[in-house]
Amino acid sequence: MNPDSHKLSIKEKVGYSLGDLSANLVFQTLVTYLAYFYTDIYGLETDDASVIIFVVGIISAFAFNPIVGALADRTRSRWGKFRPWILFTSIPLGIVALLAFSTPNFEYTGKVVYAAITYTLLLLLYAANNLPYAALSGVITGSMKERNSISSYRFVAVMFAQFFVQVFMLPIIMYAGDGNKADGIETVMTYLAVIGTIMLLITFFTTKERVVPTPDQKSSLKEDLGDLVKNRPWIIMLVLTTLVFITLAMKGGSYVYYFENYVNAASLAEFIAPLLRALSSIGLDFFGDDPTSAGFGLFNAGGIIFMIVGISLSKRLADKYGKRDVFGSALFVSTLFIAIFYFFSSTSVELMFLSQILHGFFYGITIPLLWAMIADVADYSEWKNNRRATAIIFSAMMIGLKLGLTIGGSLVTWILGVYNYIPKKFASNGAVVQPDSAIEGTRMLVSIYPSIAFLMGIALLFFYEINKKMETQIENDLIRNRQK
Repeated sequence: MNPDSHKLSIKEKVGYSLGDLSANLVFQTLVTYLAYFYTDIYGLETDDASVIIFVVGIISAFAFNPIVGALADRTRSRWGKFRPWILFTSIPLGIVALLAFSTPNFEYTGKVVYAAITYTLLLLLYAANNLPYAALSGVITGSMKERNSISSYRFVAVMFAQFFVQVFMLPIIMYAGDGNKADGIETVMTYLAVIGTIMLLITFFTTKERVVPTPDQKSSLKEDLGDLVKNRPWIIMLVLTTLVFITLAMKGGSYVYYFENYVNAASLAEFIAPLLRALSSIGLDFFGDDPTSAGFGLFNAGGIIFMIVGISLSKRLADKYGKRDVFGSALFVSTLFIAIFYFFSSTSVELMFLSQILHGFFYGITIPLLWAMIADVADYSEWKNNRRATAIIFSAMMIGLKLGLTIGGSLVTWILGVYNYIPKKFASNGAVVQPDSAIEGTRMLVSIYPSIAFLMGIALLFFYEINKKMETQIENDLIRNRQK
């Protein structure tokens, strides 16, 4: 590879980032609404929802991802190793995402079976699409600075997806379903499936694989797995990713319960009234008259906007100080603004919004770095072993992502059950007065419990050896080897 081939065009960076925009229309919906959908829209008991999310997620993490990673690394086609997977899974993924959030009128046992089957298929296709997509970032370019750049592009796209799902989706669901959340979510998911499929196809047609193994490289699955076991940075990133997504799934899936059951509706309505008038003046009046859904959306909007600001600073900070140190410092500060939620009263709406904004800013700095660090681990493995197995390295991210999503999501419904939460689907007309214990559970789920996983991840970084100096050494050594 010559040095000029390290540079990527803006067209390719944008095209690649659309793949993450598509995937996150699915992923952010799972993080934000899966537990709520199962308990309060679809009508599952909290225990049954927890079992489905946990069991299917574990199978996906430890079966689907390693298999897809091993197969993708051994794929040979005129399109490369990873792009064919994006092409051939794009349409099935859209169809199954729609089915997973549909509400067929089955008896209760049929509902449980349908939920288990559709969630299994969704996670299988998500792995088959998103793992090769993630691995693609490790072979588009061998330049670590370009990887930092492309990570910034893709995670701005992630933030746009997150912005839509967390800000507009609940009000749009209410609007599209005329107050019926089951009808509304099916309508919204239909449009998202079509749009997501188109964006994945654009990613396929606008990207190119440049970093390829040497022609004489041949390794067995046993050798690849052996390289992983001896790769301490890979093990650390696996655990770190799991802990990060436990927190994201736990707090992300709990906010809707927090707003519906704890935040004072009158205080919220008074605080957001000027914002709603401003939005209505420019035609954005679909938030409706429900202060809870509108406040929930605007609360998420503040965090996401400032996440994008944090993302925009991430590359500059990482280039100067190294990914590891910037990631750990920003993650620690962002954790403080999660934990502080426990001390807010139900009327402290201004403080809730301010803490969400500050958390979003500092967490945004970390977002591109996590994925870029995985690409660095793939380089580290090649540097140490003279063999490159990009997709199976990236399976660490996907295993950790699925495992974290599984543990965090199942903890939401399980903890709510422990705190005696009553799903609205089982109350007359959806009206229910939650016991004090359930209110306490929602407060813990958006503050103390998710902070624990983040703090454990920060501690792990003290054992992660790829600092700024080693990044530069690995990059220069690999460029010389590839030129030979």
